[in-house]
Amino acid sequence: MRLPVANITRVLGRIKEIEGMIYPKPTVPDDPSTHDDRFEKVLEEVLDDPYERDDDAYSIPQGLSERMAMWESDLQELCAKYGVEPDLARAVMRSESGGNPNAVSSAGAIGLMQLMPGTARGLGVDPHDPKRNLEGGIKYLAQLSDKYNGDYVKTLAAYNAGSGRVDSYDGVPPFPETQRYVKNVLALYRKYSRGD
Repeated sequence: MRLPVANITRVLGRIKEIEGMIYPKPTVPDDPSTHDDRFEKVLEEVLDDPYERDDDAYSIPQGLSERMAMWESDLQELCAKYGVEPDLARAVMRSESGGNPNAVSSAGAIGLMQLMPGTARGLGVDPHDPKRNLEGGIKYLAQLSDKYNGDYVKTLAAYNAGSGRVDSYDGVPPFPETQRYVKNVLALYRKYSRGD
């Protein structure tokens, strides 16, 4: 994952500001050879993203509608390939990442369609490649929709919580996050279906 440099710069500035409050500056001249650079080294390692693209092919727009529009032609093509309704895939992508291919959840879900690494492996896609991530998410929606005979409620619940949980509860699991997710994605789906 490549974090925006401006955000990192702000965070580093804030860290130095807080350190200055906790550890006042010494009254003797500072010896640069005694600095503890571990934080900076760790930060550099984190920012050294093996999936970073040199060609800047994925310059991410700031606005939601621009980010969503950026993937529209790929979304249409992949939905046709896998037989998924574009409005459903669009609603899932918007809910999952807002069209941001660099999105990473606290649970470790990655990219546009917020694929878990294991799910991505099972689908045969690299979750760090935005187009392959989108393809994996749409393919997964197609598989879940087939499994649940086109029942979008169960399909979306399984996308969020896993099909094992949907099967064990014979429907939407009683998890507030999953219940909100299904409700929100269906609302977006209806909005897109109306052409809003």
